[in-house]
Amino acid sequence: MNTALRITVFAAALAATFGTAYGVGNAVGPITPQQKGGHAMHHDTSGGHHDMASMPGMAGTPGMRHDAEPGGLEISKDGYTLALNTSQVPAGKKTELSFSVVRDDTGRKVTAYEQEHGKELHFIVASRDLTVYRHLHPTRAADGTWSTSVDLPRAGGYRVFADFTPKGGESLTLGADLAVAGRYEPTAPPAHSTTAKVDGYEVRLDGTPVAGEPTTLTLTVTKDGRPVRNLQPYLGAYGHLVALRSGDLAYLHVHPTGEPGDGTTTAGPEVSFMVTTPTAGAYRLFFDFQHEGRVRTAAFTVHAGGTAGTHGAGTGEH
Repeated sequence: MNTALRITVFAAALAATFGTAYGVGNAVGPITPQQKGGHAMHHDTSGGHHDMASMPGMAGTPGMRHDAEPGGLEISKDGYTLALNTSQVPAGKKTELSFSVVRDDTGRKVTAYEQEHGKELHFIVASRDLTVYRHLHPTRAADGTWSTSVDLPRAGGYRVFADFTPKGGESLTLGADLAVAGRYEPTAPPAHSTTAKVDGYEVRLDGTPVAGEPTTLTLTVTKDGRPVRNLQPYLGAYGHLVALRSGDLAYLHVHPTGEPGDGTTTAGPEVSFMVTTPTAGAYRLFFDFQHEGRVRTAAFTVHAGGTAGTHGAGTGEH
C-alpha cells in the first residue's frame, strides 16, 4: 500500500467514528478542561486577529476574517519559531512546561509582546484525539522564556498552540507537537449530541457551520433548567470559542459578537459567534464561559457542511 493510500485510509477510519457534539464530563472519553482558561482574541483563519468592522453589517463587532488558511499548523511562520524546551511530559503528573518564541533572523527570544485582552500570550494544549483540552496563560521570564504547569491525564500525542502578537508585528498562532509518556489507551471520539453538560450547567449549541462561509453559532447556557442571565465577563467577553479541526488540529479562535458594556449585549443566556470554517469536515469546539467566579468549558464536535476546500478523506462527511 503506498504512502498516500495509507494516509487516506487512516484518516477515513478516524473520521468514521466522529460524531457531532459531546458534553464535558461524560464517562467515555471525558474532556478535562483547565478550570482557568479562555481569552478574548479576535482570530482569523490565517492565525491572525481581526475586527469585523470591514464586513457589511458587522461594524464594531469582533470576529474572524474569512481566509482559507487556518492557524497553528506551522512551527515557524513570518520570521518567528515556537521553540519547546519541554517536548515530553509524563501522563497524570503535574509538570512544568517551558518554551520560547524565537526570531529567525537573530536567533534571539522575543521579549516584547502586544497585549491581547490583558495577556501577552495565550497557550492551548490538546490531545490528538481531542479528548483532553487545556487553555493556559503562562508567565514570561525576563529572558523571554515562558513557563506553565500542566497536568495531562492521558498518554499519547498532543499539540500545543502559542497565540501572540510580537511588539510592532502581526498576530500569529504557531503550533508544535508534545509527547505525553505513559500507557496509551485509545479512546473513541465523542458521540453526537447538541448539548454539553458540565458542573450542573447545560449548554445547547444551535447552528451548523458551512465551509468557507460566515455562520452564526449560538451557545445557550442554563443551570438546573433555568437560563443563566448573569454570565460574568472573562478577559473582556461573556464567552470564548476555540475550534480544532479533526485530523490535523488546525486552529480557529473567535470572539463573540458583542461585548460587555457595549449597550446591546446581554450577559446570557445566549452567546453568539460568527465562525468561518476553512473546509468541510469534523471540528471540535471548546466553549469557555464564567459564572459564579469560575470558568467552565463545554465541548462539542460539529461537522461543517459544504465543499469549500474539503479536508480530504478525514472529514467524516457522507
